Formats: sequence, structure tokens, C-alpha cells
Amino acid sequence: MNTTALLSTALQTFLTMLVVMDPIGLAPLYIGLAGDRPAVDRRAIALKASLVAGGIILVFGLLGKPLLDHLGIDLSAFRVAGGILLFLIALDMVFARGNPSRENAGEEHEAQTRPDISVFPLAIPLIAGPGTLASIMILAGGAHGNPLLLSAVFVVTAGVLLLCYLALRLSGQIARVIGESGVHVVTRVLGVLLAALAVQYVADGVRGFLGA
Repeated sequence: MNTTALLSTALQTFLTMLVVMDPIGLAPLYIGLAGDRPAVDRRAIALKASLVAGGIILVFGLLGKPLLDHLGIDLSAFRVAGGILLFLIALDMVFARGNPSRENAGEEHEAQTRPDISVFPLAIPLIAGPGTLASIMILAGGAHGNPLLLSAVFVVTAGVLLLCYLALRLSGQIARVIGESGVHVVTRVLGVLLAALAVQYVADGVRGFLGA
């Protein structure tokens, strides 16, 4: 196994998952959803949400490619579709328009009133949202069945998921340290990176169609 290929896969996975999961951006959302709950409840919710999201991401990473094959969808087509979806999410992040692909107004109201918010909306769609699921399928498919590369994708993704858990646990401290303006700055920077990754996904998909 080429060490360069392994490091490249790990780095691409880290950057992609970091921007689509956006751990820093989760902090203010979590404060708004669970800020009035006891500390012990907030810890339990953060852990459950992270575990549920991790399970969903694992299933999509392992079964996504076989599902595409069963439906007759080429991975290049999924790269293009995933790239377009991620680009739309990136626009929302850069222009601070909120993220309608994560949660609509009705879902937000339900999240505020339901007793358990760990599965919805935290695990789905705030952590394991459309961008995250599209990304894990593309990254896992890019491993071309190589066990070492596939392991690198999942291990690095688990590391980013751990960052999300820590962001939820430390959401109050993060918000106090960087403030609302700091959260907006980080979100916009990650949005620019995500836009670049989205364009790269589309370019890779087009090259796949052309047989380049």
C-alpha cells in the first residue's frame, strides 16, 4: 500500500467530514435546543446523538456502494449529485442563510418541543445530514474496496464525530469563548472549503463519465 495514498485519503476524509459535520457550528444549535436542560441530560443527549449518527454513517458507508450498484447508478453520477448538494450547503454556510437541507421550520419547532432531541434533530439531520451521508458514500466508494483505505475513511470519520461530541459537550464554553461572531466566521471559512470540495467532486464525476 502506497503511504501517500493512505495519507491523501485520510486528509481528504478529515477535511470533507470536518466541513460537512461542522462541529463548531453545532455548538450554538445545541445551546438553542438543549440549553435549558440539566447538565446530566445534556451529556446523555450528546452521547446518544453521536452514537446514533455514527451508526447511520457506518451503514451508509458500507452499504451505499452496493445500493448504488443495485439501482444501476454509477459512482461518477453520485459524485456529481453529491457535489451539487454539498455546493448548495456551502452557499448556505457562506451567506449565513441557515441550512434548509438540514432542518425546515416545522422540524425546528418540533425539535424545540419534543422531549428527546438526540435522534432528531441532532443525529439526523444536524450531524448525519445529506451532505455527510453523500460524502461518506463517495469517500468509501473512492477506496475501491481496499480494506486499508476504507478503514482510514471510517477511522478518520470517527475522529471527526468525536469532535462533534466534544463540541456538543463543550457547547456553552465554545459559545462564550468565540462568541456569535466567531461562530459565523468559522462557519463561513468552512463553507468556502466545502464549496471547493464540492466542485472537486463534480469534476471527478465528470472525468469519470468521460473516462479520463
